Formats: sequence, structure tokens, C-alpha cells
Amino acid sequence: MRFTKIFLSAGILAVTALSAFINSKKQDTANLNGAKGFAVVELFTSEGCSSCPPADAVVAKLQKESADKPIYILAYHVDYWNHLGWKDVFSDPDYSKRQRDYAKTLNISSVYTPQIVVNGKTEFVGSEDVTLHNAIKSALKKESLAELTLVNMQISRNTVQVNYNAKGNGNHSVLLLALIEKSAQSHVKAGENSGRMLAHVQIVQKLKTITLTDNKAGFEKINLPNNFTPQNWEVIGFIQNTTTGEIFAAAKAAFLPNQMKDAE
Repeated sequence: MRFTKIFLSAGILAVTALSAFINSKKQDTANLNGAKGFAVVELFTSEGCSSCPPADAVVAKLQKESADKPIYILAYHVDYWNHLGWKDVFSDPDYSKRQRDYAKTLNISSVYTPQIVVNGKTEFVGSEDVTLHNAIKSALKKESLAELTLVNMQISRNTVQVNYNAKGNGNHSVLLLALIEKSAQSHVKAGENSGRMLAHVQIVQKLKTITLTDNKAGFEKINLPNNFTPQNWEVIGFIQNTTTGEIFAAAKAAFLPNQMKDAE
């Protein structure tokens, strides 16, 4: 009888331990899937940089893996490599300025490509796949400090109106709205990548900055390019502290397949 009691007690302990282990694994899985936080992944790249295609491939892989997770990818094509013989058709001096601003807040001596910045606070070489996944894993475990929603995007001819609602962002905050082309290819005919067909994802084509007060709702209009199609574009928004560079919240909104037809 004593042996039976011991056996039953051991069995109960084993079941309890197994249950705790399963709950623990569920908790970890929830965290990794973004139950608590989010990750804004900003890649600074260029078609004129021979080191950049591997980083483009890393974020392309991430794009496929993160479709159902709170991971927001933005690829900025900088313009400071354009003098090497090839002008990046996606480049913009504003994106180079954004990277220089990060260099100041992150105490980096100079800008470089490819570079990735996660949530405005962690930076590293953009082709470092393991470092990227570790940074994302860490970001997803942190509580969001604010809340952002993007709703009811309305297309009228060549513009889209993005309605937003920001909560808990505090002082010195801005809302950035990025119009994203999800995929594109470019045949490079000169420079370091001459002769290559380069594939890109999550290309920032427009970037707007809105100064926020606490708990602000509003809307912003963004011009749409001639090659716009609802299936290949989206809008990503995020709230950022202008002093520290830290990103407090993020959201994205997809275009409906029939939105262009309804807008006509």
C-alpha cells in the first residue's frame, strides 16, 4: 500500500511537472509570436553596394517567415553610393538623412550599408541573419509602450488616405507612415553590381512624418505612384521618440484587391 501511495504521488508530480513544462512552452511560443511586443526592422541598402544583396536576401527570407507576426520590415535605399556609376532608382536623400540621424542617436562614427536597425535601438550589419533573429526575438518579448492602429484606408484617384489612432506615445513623438512596395526587381547596368538582376522587398517609396500629441487620431494623405497595385503595396506606421530614436509601437494596413476598381 505504501508503494502504491508513493507511485501515485510520483505520478501526480510527473503530470504536474509535464503540465508546467507544456504551459512554459506555450508561454515561450506566444512570446516568440509577438504576444507582448513587436519588431520594426529597418534596412539601409543600395543597389550600388556589392555587400547589400546578401542583406536583401536576409530580409526577403524574413518577409516570408513573418507574414502572420508583428514584424514590420522597411528597406530604405540610400543615395550616397549613386556616384559610383549606378543611380539606385529607389534611392532618396531623405533615407540617407534618416540613417545619419540614427548614427547620432546610436553613437556610430559613420553610416554604412548594409545596416539594420531594430526598434530604433539595436543596429548591426544587415547580412547577419542570426543577429537579426536574436534582435527580433528580444524585441517581441518586450511590452509595447504605446498603441497604434491604421484603419479604413481610402483611395481616391492617385492618393490614399490613411486614418490612424495613436495612444500612450508621450512627448517628443512622431508618427511615421511609409508607403511600401512589397517586391520589385532591377537590372543593374553599372557600378559594383553591374550585370546583376537584383531582387528587393519592402521598399520604402514614400515616408511621411506627423508630429503627435498624446492620444491623437487623424489622417494623412499619401500620393500613389503610377505602378501602384493593391496586391503589391502596403502602409506601415510606427511611433518614434525624436530624442532617443526608440520606437514605441507599430502597425500596418493592407490594400484590398478591389480598392482601385472601387475608387474609379
